Amino acid sequence: MHLAYPAVLSALLFCTGLYGVLARRNAILVLMSVELMLNAVNLNLVAFDVWLSKAAEETLHSGQALTLFTIAIAAAEIGIGLAIVLAVHRNRGTADIDKLRDTAESHAADGPDSDAPAAEKAEATA
Repeated sequence: MHLAYPAVLSALLFCTGLYGVLARRNAILVLMSVELMLNAVNLNLVAFDVWLSKAAEETLHSGQALTLFTIAIAAAEIGIGLAIVLAVHRNRGTADIDKLRDTAESHAADGPDSDAPAAEKAEATA
């Protein structure tokens, strides 16, 4: 098999994941798109490892070892990412990234950097 086939497939996977990260609004779909990008990297690592090991006739498969590390990192990333998404969903009631950004900006406007003094804010809420 030529090296071009897995390289093209890897590029397609990476571009699909990149589109998913940039276009999706749901945090879980963004995490899935990051996983697609990591899988594209894994495919490249294994393909180039096989290609280089045939050329050098060595038995050390460093690309496959790096792929195992990448899989372990991806599993930890998805576990922590899902825990964060669930915590945010429980607190805010949504996993929509745009709505979370809007609520964060509205809370930042009410913060201590606001122009109105604290006494005026207290009177306005009372």
